[in-house]
Amino acid sequence: MADEGEGEPYRTDSPAPDPKIEVEAILVWLEALGYLSQQRFAESRITARQGRFGNLRIRQELQQHGVRLDADAMHALQATEEQRAREVWRKKYGQSVGAVIDTAARARQVRFLSGRGFSPEIVRSVVLAGGRGPDDDS
Repeated sequence: MADEGEGEPYRTDSPAPDPKIEVEAILVWLEALGYLSQQRFAESRITARQGRFGNLRIRQELQQHGVRLDADAMHALQATEEQRAREVWRKKYGQSVGAVIDTAARARQVRFLSGRGFSPEIVRSVVLAGGRGPDDDS
């Protein structure tokens, strides 16, 4: 003779806890113990993205995750944006500094750097200079 409860899921008379509340409690607990940190996430994302993308793109990605850059991190990114844009330009378009380019090629370069999230001033500076920086030989 089989038990009546055999094969039935475990039951309690109390209602099931709300999963959203449980997840939120776990996240708060992990943050309190230092296992989750928005600052570490932001630093990690910046480190991973700064070699390929501009400030606008990095900031947008962080905002999608609900993270804001602090003033120090934003200042550090702004200080290196032009140099990073020049490096991205050189990787894509090579070392052909000083070569005459037509308007269509220049427009492609502007779209490329803009799409990578570099600011318009930096894009203009890099494309007009042909990837040359102030430290490059004339």
